Amino acid sequence: MSKSASVGDKLPDIALTAPDGSAVKPSDFAGRKLVLFFYPKDDTPGCTTENLDFSALADDFAAAGTALLGISKDSPARHQKFAAKHGLKAPLATDAETGGLSDALGIWTEKQNYGRTYMGMVRTTLLVGPDGTIARVWDKVKVKGHAAEVLEAAQAL
Repeated sequence: MSKSASVGDKLPDIALTAPDGSAVKPSDFAGRKLVLFFYPKDDTPGCTTENLDFSALADDFAAAGTALLGISKDSPARHQKFAAKHGLKAPLATDAETGGLSDALGIWTEKQNYGRTYMGMVRTTLLVGPDGTIARVWDKVKVKGHAAEVLEAAQAL
């Protein structure tokens, strides 16, 4: 497993897949601030709330010169259904099954639940500066109030 994402690190420029099947890379956002929020699974209660919270603040992030990108390992087709069902404004992307951005950042990791060990996404948010450097890391995110806290940090960056 790779090391965890840290403040001051350059964000690896690893391609993700947009819901329409096109490639999206962190470098596509060069010159703008970028919030990457990694979440475990589409259409689960916590992940739906988190996506709705970021979507509700999408215009405020845009006003702060900050792009949003929600990332999970769900398929592009699943992302399309999820976004349509909930009217999400924050764009979504699919991380590669293996060797993806979440692997490189140490966010896709071994988890345990009820004695079962499995690989899973640790709910993590990164605020990346216009130069591609990680400015802030929130790991093991608690959803309530999180999007607003990230917005404040983006406005201050």
